[in-house]
Amino acid sequence: MSFNIALSGIQAINEQLEAVSNNIANAGTFGFKSSRANFASVYAGDQANGVEVASLTQNIGQNGSLQNTGRGLDAAIQGRGFFSSRDAQGVMQYTRVGIFSANKDGNLVDAAGRNVQGYGPTVGGVLGVMGDIKIPTGQIAAKASTGVAFVGNLDSKWTVPSQATFSPNDPSSYNMVKQSVVYDSLGAAHTVSQYFVKQATPNNTVSVQYTFDGVAAPAGSATTLSFDAAGQLPPAGSKSGTLTLTPAGGAAPVTFTIDYAGTTQFAGEATTTTNRSDGYASGSFVGVQLAEDGSVVAKYSNEQQQVVGTLAIATFPDEGNLISTSNTSWVANNASGAPLYSTPGIGLAGQLSTGTLEGSNVDITSELVGLMTSQRNYQANSKVITTENQMMQALMQAL
Repeated sequence: MSFNIALSGIQAINEQLEAVSNNIANAGTFGFKSSRANFASVYAGDQANGVEVASLTQNIGQNGSLQNTGRGLDAAIQGRGFFSSRDAQGVMQYTRVGIFSANKDGNLVDAAGRNVQGYGPTVGGVLGVMGDIKIPTGQIAAKASTGVAFVGNLDSKWTVPSQATFSPNDPSSYNMVKQSVVYDSLGAAHTVSQYFVKQATPNNTVSVQYTFDGVAAPAGSATTLSFDAAGQLPPAGSKSGTLTLTPAGGAAPVTFTIDYAGTTQFAGEATTTTNRSDGYASGSFVGVQLAEDGSVVAKYSNEQQQVVGTLAIATFPDEGNLISTSNTSWVANNASGAPLYSTPGIGLAGQLSTGTLEGSNVDITSELVGLMTSQRNYQANSKVITTENQMMQALMQAL
């Protein structure tokens, strides 16, 4: 009987050593969760019959430390939850390893090549349907301009131009010229020149004349900016009228307004702080990155970007009972409960930290102490077998 009891102890310790060795080996593995062997007595009726490893407990609830990577498609979950991905067989897998990339088919995939699950683009404030996250890798269409924002300071000490009749070719007929860029429906850029002309009466008035691509704007397009005694532009008089630029090449006419809100007339140098339009040319896909709220953001060569999806974070009623399919991936079962999906930071889901990865939660010091304890236990059980063998030999010799 002692042989069997000691043998069961050695077998149980071997299983414990496998768990400890696996923990130590994966101390540097991103998203790894350590395991612990739980011993239990074995009985035959009311007679003790040795020991066994009754279960392995996964330390899923303890997060590893965050490690900075600086990569735009790396992310770690600070708190509860798992990234969700679907493998080639359609099985949903859950992991804490947030290493993502875009594959050749335009899908966002994890480090194992599985399709990451998330919500489609938000429409009307509502998240899209959950599924594979598609990344459009082609061109983004151009957007025609509808408005220009111009903010600056027009020097209050300007004098009325010596040439009373405005001409874009005669610098003596205006005080300052600034160019803005607008885009047509095909994405072609056009230059809108704004000529600021100080008016004699009232003294705090500036007229703005326009040319489109060097051609004078239609009569009546000029804007009058009337400043108050404090050099401020009243909101009611801060916008130009509707301006229309007719491009060549088949594009639709560009109809836009120029908003001068925030422009001042203070003494001092004339400056420009804002000069931008709301349109843009077409652009090519250049990359994708994650935002702190879980948004997957595609970037284009025209400096535009668009949210193409949002990562889904899964939480479980009992995450400790998830079934491990690898050192860093799990699947759900009845004991773990059904997954609850949400976006990062919502409900039970933890916040997202981009440009970082979660390290292993293995405590090397504790594992080494456990390794030494297992060695002593192994030696003790081996000693029992040796002693039992010596006793049996002595008994056989006495017969």
